[in-house]
Amino acid sequence: MIKTENLTKKYGEMFAINAINLDLKQGDLFGFIGPNGAGKTTTMRIIATLLEPTWGEAYVCDHSIYNNPKEIRRLVGYMPDFFGVYDDMKVIEYLEFFAAAYRITGTARRKRCDEMLNTVDLDFKRDAFANTLSRGQTQRLGLARVLLHDPQVLLLDEPLSGLDPRARIEMRNLLRRLGQMGKTIVVSSHILPELADICNKVGVIDRGVMSVSAEVSEVMQRVRQRMILQIGIAEKKDQAAQTLEAMAEVEKVTEGDGFLVVTLQEGIKEYFDIPTRLVEAGFRITRFSEEEVNLESAFMALTKGLGQNF
Repeated sequence: MIKTENLTKKYGEMFAINAINLDLKQGDLFGFIGPNGAGKTTTMRIIATLLEPTWGEAYVCDHSIYNNPKEIRRLVGYMPDFFGVYDDMKVIEYLEFFAAAYRITGTARRKRCDEMLNTVDLDFKRDAFANTLSRGQTQRLGLARVLLHDPQVLLLDEPLSGLDPRARIEMRNLLRRLGQMGKTIVVSSHILPELADICNKVGVIDRGVMSVSAEVSEVMQRVRQRMILQIGIAEKKDQAAQTLEAMAEVEKVTEGDGFLVVTLQEGIKEYFDIPTRLVEAGFRITRFSEEEVNLESAFMALTKGLGQNF
């Protein structure tokens, strides 16, 4: 759906972005993370055919940004970080205005506008003036606008910026629903926790360079050098800890909150016989799980030395 090859934009001697490579499939929800000025907006504007790169290539649904920009614009919905609304227009009138620009005519226009208001949970504001909406409601109105022509790709630049906690939760839930509808979504943010729990792929960009771009699961594997287990023991916890420490694949055992934290030796991935050996040694297991890696901590580790903005 979206593919970039060494996408680069220079202003004089300064690189806004430098050799950006992306490969996103249908249904991917890609979290584009980076500090302000890192190159996120530049990349998205080039993909949306609103800005020409200095060199490199980008494809949307197999269409080149050089050879078929008009078709790409039919396939893409781009929502910038800040956009204006018309003071003298009601919400429904605002959407109908843009639906007309997309050449949606007749009864289909009103039907489509009503559908989009329902999709973004804004139908209760259909007759309110657009300039009276809150920041969160305005963001949802902007999303409804870019959905009018049913784009296959959504490029959303900082859609969570400036929202209160409730509005951020509502917007994240909406993005999940759009991903479930099969749309390919690129959503940018300078705050990692805003996107950590909704994306299946993530990328980190800083000073125009993409330092990380991978599946969330792959990022976790790259960060985790040692597997950590959480094991609950019903009784004789100290003896169980000694038994675990004697196992060749175990590096160390520490006390957790009501359970043992078992760190395996580097490179050890198979640990499924450990509970069997504990049971055979006479211990009753109440808990056995792999410790989860926090995505924010993972990115802090992967981007160490690239800046202090994450």
